[in-house]
Amino acid sequence: MTQAANGTRGPLDGVLVADFSRVLAGPYATMLLADLGADVVKVESPAGDETRTWTPPDRDGVATYYLSINRGKRSIALDLRDPADAELARELARRADVMIQNFKPGGLARYRLDYPGVRETNPSVVYASISGFGAAGGAHVAGYDLMVQAASGLMSLTGEPDGPPMRAGISVIDVIAGNHAAIGILAALRHRDVTGEGQHVEVNLLSSALTGLVNQGSAYLAGGVVPFRMGNQHPSVYPYEPLPAADRPIIIAVANDGQFAKLCGVLGVPELVDDPRFRRNADRTANRDELRPLLVKALAERTAGEWFDALVAVGVPAGPINTVDGGFELAQRYGLDPVAQAGKGDRAVPTTRHPVTYSATPPRYPLPPPALDEHGTELREWLQSPGAVTDRSTSRKG
Repeated sequence: MTQAANGTRGPLDGVLVADFSRVLAGPYATMLLADLGADVVKVESPAGDETRTWTPPDRDGVATYYLSINRGKRSIALDLRDPADAELARELARRADVMIQNFKPGGLARYRLDYPGVRETNPSVVYASISGFGAAGGAHVAGYDLMVQAASGLMSLTGEPDGPPMRAGISVIDVIAGNHAAIGILAALRHRDVTGEGQHVEVNLLSSALTGLVNQGSAYLAGGVVPFRMGNQHPSVYPYEPLPAADRPIIIAVANDGQFAKLCGVLGVPELVDDPRFRRNADRTANRDELRPLLVKALAERTAGEWFDALVAVGVPAGPINTVDGGFELAQRYGLDPVAQAGKGDRAVPTTRHPVTYSATPPRYPLPPPALDEHGTELREWLQSPGAVTDRSTSRKG
C-alpha cells in the first residue's frame, strides 16, 4: 500500500496500471498517475523502451530523457511474440484497473491485448490508446511529435516571420497528449466508480495539437484568419514580447490597459497612456511598429534586472529570459520546490516534481525510474500465482 508523505493514502492508491506505452506521451501520463499512488507496471520489450538509449545526455549510462518520465514504476520485460510472455501480458491486463498503450491502431489485436480482447476478461477495465492520427483514416501513419507539430500547423506559427517554420524546443504535443490521456483515464475511473463500467479512452497527437492551438485555432475557426509566424510577438496583445534593456532583453507581457499605464509610469513615459495611438490594447496592437521604439528607448536607461524588480513591484508582468538552470533556480527562489528525488539512497534520481500541489494527498516518489526488467521476477511470480481481479492491492511492493 502506498502512503502519502503526510501519512494519508495517495488518491490513486489501489489502482493498478498496466503500461504498455513507450517513448513520451504514454509514459508521461503514467508517471503522473504513479505520483498519485497508482501501481504502474511498465511492460517493455526485451530491447527496452527506446528512450533508454536516447543520449546524450545520460546519468550513469541511462538517458536522462528516459529518467524524466519513468519514476514510480516497476519494469517487466515481455516478448509478446513468445506465447508464455504473451499470456503473462494478458494476465496483467486482466488484473489491471487501467491499461494504456501506444501501438499502432490494431497492433495488439494479434495478442488479444486490444480493447475488445482485454475487455473479454476484464469488462471494467479503463483502456487508453494513444496514437498519432487516430484509429480511422490516419491509423496507418506513425505518430511522432515533430510530424504532428508540422502537420497541425504549429510549426507554421513558430519562428521569425522571414525564417523557416520551427519546432518547439521540447516535444510539446506529446506532453499535451500525455496530460489528455491522464485526464481521460481519471474521468473514466470516476465513471467506473459510479457505474461499474469500463470504457475505451482514445487520445491522438493531432487532436491534442489542434486543441493546443487555442486562440490560433479559434482565429481560423471563428475568425476566418489563417495565423502566421510573428516571432516572439503576440497577434492580439502588445507589448507582449522580449524588449532590449541596457544589458539584455527582458520579457514584458502587458495584457490590459491598466498594466500598460503602470508600465508607462515605471518607464517614465506617462504621456503614452493618453496617446490615441496606444490608448487601448487594440490601438497598441495596430500601432505596435510606432510604440515599440518608444519603449525600447526608455528601457535602454536601466538593466533588465533593474527593470524586472521595478515592474514586478507594481504588478506589470515581466520576466528574465533564462536558460533551463535559471528556470529551476527561479522556481526555487519562489518556493515552488521544483526538484523531487525519485527513490532513496544511492538509487535516488533528481526529477522535476509533480506539477500539482494537493493539500491532503501530496505526491510521493518512492521508486526511481526502473532498470529494464528490474522487477521482472517478482511480477512474474505474482502473475503466475492464483489471483483474482479484485486482489490488485497484493501487487504492491513499496
